[in-house]
Amino acid sequence: MANKPDYFGAADLRICQSVFDIVASEAGVEPTSEEGERIAAILVQLYRQGVKEPDRLRVVVESAPGIRISKAA
Repeated sequence: MANKPDYFGAADLRICQSVFDIVASEAGVEPTSEEGERIAAILVQLYRQGVKEPDRLRVVVESAPGIRISKAA
């Protein structure tokens, strides 16, 4: 079976999940909410487009229109 571009292995899922957890937490978004699903969809789309480095993926997801990250310390 040839490598398919839309195949996600365990390592891919771990990367996406870890970035999702960080972004959702920083945005104050419930992971199962509509906004959480939107963040997940953006993240997976970017990952499939080749943004695979976790820090870069996080930055790009956080800069997506409508994603609001609380910077309160």
